[in-house]
Amino acid sequence: MKNLVVIGSTGSIGRQTLDVARRFPDRLRVVGLAARRDAGRLARQIAEFRPAMAHLAEGDASGWEAQDVDIREMVTHPQADVVVMATTGRVGLLPTLAAVRAGQQVVLANKEVLVMAGEVVMAEARRSGGRIVPVDSEHSAIWQCLVGEAPDGYTPLPGGPPHVRRVMLTASGGALRDRPAEAMDGVTVAEALAHPTWEMGPKVTVDSATLMNKGFEVMETHWLFGLPYDRIEIVLHRESVVHSLVEFADGSVKAQLGPPDMRLPIQYALSFPERWANPDLPRLDLGRPTTLTFDRPDLDRYPCLRLALEAARLGGTYPAVLSAADELAVELFLAGQIAFPEIPRLVESALAVHHPTPHPDLGAILEAVESTRHEALARSGR
Repeated sequence: MKNLVVIGSTGSIGRQTLDVARRFPDRLRVVGLAARRDAGRLARQIAEFRPAMAHLAEGDASGWEAQDVDIREMVTHPQADVVVMATTGRVGLLPTLAAVRAGQQVVLANKEVLVMAGEVVMAEARRSGGRIVPVDSEHSAIWQCLVGEAPDGYTPLPGGPPHVRRVMLTASGGALRDRPAEAMDGVTVAEALAHPTWEMGPKVTVDSATLMNKGFEVMETHWLFGLPYDRIEIVLHRESVVHSLVEFADGSVKAQLGPPDMRLPIQYALSFPERWANPDLPRLDLGRPTTLTFDRPDLDRYPCLRLALEAARLGGTYPAVLSAADELAVELFLAGQIAFPEIPRLVESALAVHHPTPHPDLGAILEAVESTRHEALARSGR
């Protein structure tokens, strides 16, 4: 029996995590639930799972600070075996660090944690013996391809596993992939959120439309698997069936395939090293006519991806600034305060004025995040 704490339980990943827990009551016990919104749903989850710990955060999106005793005690509680970090944005950083420092296993769905502070988080994991287990379908796919090929399937090695030539992250292209590049000015929130294959929260769905999420995933891949950036590539794959590929030194390629359903990588993260039969999950049927397409992303069409790759190569506090500026830009877009093309413009302006800190500690990262938000809001006149 594994005891779960789910941070962000009312969001998309949190709800799907509880779907998996509901299917395996003899293997998974929910002992902690926390959310930042949707008090009604949280109350229903508490009534169903009867966790020993529950918390509804109040206040703005700066959220769960280190001094938030309830969250810190929840993610470090000795009764917890696994902490599922199902949030988005900067609110996930400090709870993740607290859990890792306590030696917990963290099932990480929050992309921004490793983007902002990958060097700090992974160093803490090595020191404490904590483990970061990926939930993103792309990183779960890489992990599954590396099981049997590398220690634990994902333990980072300096320079990456020597027998891995490269990994290829697949990208659907998002909700606007068929919209002409010159017609982006009139994109509505509803159009940006209409993802063709995946059901995700609004932040991740907009990041998928800009392909910022794929830049984030390149950085996550770097930190999770220890791979240099020149061995991480992106391919557009409309069907969302192949979730990532790994090419080995001998030219052999492994790929992980499956229907686009986040419960699959969530369950793998919770069941590893076992695989549990779950009749509720969809099955891939290649017996009917199926086409799988692959292409390269156009960085002119996706300026957010270009900015993310540049920030990754620059390192230091640039990725934290990228993440903070993108989070703010997406918030403003979802609130109807900026147009869709202004998202990369706001991010680019934040990166342009930033004075970086190489190999930053947590304090420098938090300062970069907060100053970026403040300065970007001031420049935008909001």
